Amino acid sequence: MTRIKRGYIAQKRRTKIRLFTSSFRGAHSRLTRTSTQQKIKALVSAHRDRDRKKRDFRSLWINRINAVIGKNPKKMYNSYCNLLYNLYKKKLLLNRKIVAQIAIFKGNCLLMIANEIIK
Repeated sequence: MTRIKRGYIAQKRRTKIRLFTSSFRGAHSRLTRTSTQQKIKALVSAHRDRDRKKRDFRSLWINRINAVIGKNPKKMYNSYCNLLYNLYKKKLLLNRKIVAQIAIFKGNCLLMIANEIIK
């Protein structure tokens, strides 16, 4: 009986997985079974951490705004939530990222905006 060579599709699939996991350490980049498991794990982690990054940045912006408001000597706003509530009530649609950038670079400008909202 003549020898039958295997098809190239499985080899192509394994090569693609090996290229993805080529930077992993040890057996995770060499053995097919462990490299497929590590590929799945890496993709799951990447998906999860994209959502976590959004969450972390939102909390960072809130902390920055709260820090600038807390340094205010007049104490017109005692917390971040009152400031954001009044921003939305006055229909000043500034998102947290923009307000945090104003707070970091121009803290006095944020306090001026807050004074105008109160009046």
